[in-house]
Amino acid sequence: MEELERKDLLSGWMKLLESRNYRALKAQLADANEVDVAEFMEDLNAEKTVLVFRMLPKGVASDVFANLEPEDQQLIISSATDTELAEIVEDLNVDDAVDMLEELPANVVKRVLKTARPDTRKLINQFLNYPENSVGSIMTAEFIDLRKTMKVSEAIARIRATGEESESIYTCYVIDARRVLEGVVTLRELLLAEDDTVVEELMETDLIAARTTEDQEEAVQRMMKYDFISLPVVDQEDRLVGIVTVDDVMDVMEEEATEDFEKMAAMAPSEKPYLKTSVFTLAKNRIVWLLVLMVSSMITGGILGKYEAAFAAVPLLVTFIPMLTDTGGNAGSQSSTMIIRGMAVGEIELGDFLKVLWKELRVSLLVGLILSAVNFVRLEIQYPGNTMVSLTVAGAMLVTVVLAKSIGSMLPILAKRCHVDPTIMAAPLITTIVDAVSLIVYFNLAQRLLGL
Repeated sequence: MEELERKDLLSGWMKLLESRNYRALKAQLADANEVDVAEFMEDLNAEKTVLVFRMLPKGVASDVFANLEPEDQQLIISSATDTELAEIVEDLNVDDAVDMLEELPANVVKRVLKTARPDTRKLINQFLNYPENSVGSIMTAEFIDLRKTMKVSEAIARIRATGEESESIYTCYVIDARRVLEGVVTLRELLLAEDDTVVEELMETDLIAARTTEDQEEAVQRMMKYDFISLPVVDQEDRLVGIVTVDDVMDVMEEEATEDFEKMAAMAPSEKPYLKTSVFTLAKNRIVWLLVLMVSSMITGGILGKYEAAFAAVPLLVTFIPMLTDTGGNAGSQSSTMIIRGMAVGEIELGDFLKVLWKELRVSLLVGLILSAVNFVRLEIQYPGNTMVSLTVAGAMLVTVVLAKSIGSMLPILAKRCHVDPTIMAAPLITTIVDAVSLIVYFNLAQRLLGL
């Protein structure tokens, strides 16, 4: 559906709601996409949100609920009876229920778990106990499991019997009596095989799986590398406990990308959308790094004070400081951004330190020589008779670019080696460091070449 058509659809629902034509609205919502219904409900007040949710058929309601914002979920939970709440929880996939509970206040979580069946409550509690951002915290326990001794006809019968409750039926997992993962077989392979073929003959035993305690970002990279639509998750004893599916991967990718962008912009990550985050929270997320960068920038002022005699003797030198620091900061940011991105998608490993340094040195020499040559020619034309000043600026430009790109490429790798998030070594911090380095290089060259 095109964006314009979708907006017209939401507008039509709003008109039906405002005109109290609930019968027509209910009929349309029953056949609508759950994501569109959830978006429609986001713009409603509390009373209308509950009203619209109660219009939804049971099967649709749980899908819509899973796509609502935590505030709307809490509102519906607060207005639902224990029976209605139990139906919502039981209809949700376990990973969706866990995602919901992680965002809700403790008293609401307690009520939700109280209404759930004992086996559902036990499973949800198990998921909630996994470390934050681990594979176990995002996996789902609804999957198709088979035995290798089954015939294809038996396997397909099991898929039919359990598939409705499963997150995905396209990949089936073969386990033994202890639930240890032994193999993987696709639905396509089962459908194309003869009914009396044994599953063991079809299954793939070269397994790629994730551990429950593994970082979720590593699991996402593995799924992207092998183009999987789902990834099995095993515990420390290799027992199959869940799977990670494509929708989980997309959520993690969005979450990790948002977090990286915020860190690269020198902000503390925020879990809420921008428009739903309070002014105080936004300020709190930004002020810490701004204070750090402001204090560290005082180093630049100290360097300028130390070389005050140099630019007092040749005032022209001062006019080139912004150009040098800006170019150095930009050069360093280019390299750090490329390296952070390469590390995020698995293209660059910690062992590639020397390869990266050698490549960035060559790149920086080429870029630095071009920038220096252009600056030298410009200064000779603009300030004739000041050849040594032109050489000083051009030389400082070359050295600054080389150092900036080297620093910008090395710091993220060093951060990763020290188990620190590489994204903090992004534009703002790199720029602050390079500013100080470029000024030291500039004025030292000026002292030597100009005899200051």
